Amino acid sequence: MKGQVVAESYEPGAVASEVARRHDITPQHLFAWRKAARAGRLVLPAASSPKFVPVVTAAGDLGAAEAATRCAGSIVIEIAGAAVRADPGVDLGWLRDVLRAVKAAT
Repeated sequence: MKGQVVAESYEPGAVASEVARRHDITPQHLFAWRKAARAGRLVLPAASSPKFVPVVTAAGDLGAAEAATRCAGSIVIEIAGAAVRADPGVDLGWLRDVLRAVKAAT
């Protein structure tokens, strides 16, 4: 049940306090569950798991500024007109939240 409520709170256009009210819990309770999910202590339903997309590599020379900011193994995710760079070891919960926020802003 907790995982389903958390997944519902992450749906596009969802308002966490409204989701909490519908499930008769406090918003603080819901935010604690969301934090647990980000930390991997709460499993979300399979329908809410991340979707995979094809990887596209860009050919060509990197500019000096871009080459200086890249580290081995980093990836750049382009979503909704924004580019988000993720370096090895990035907190996956944080990255998921950033990508959702970028997507929601469009």
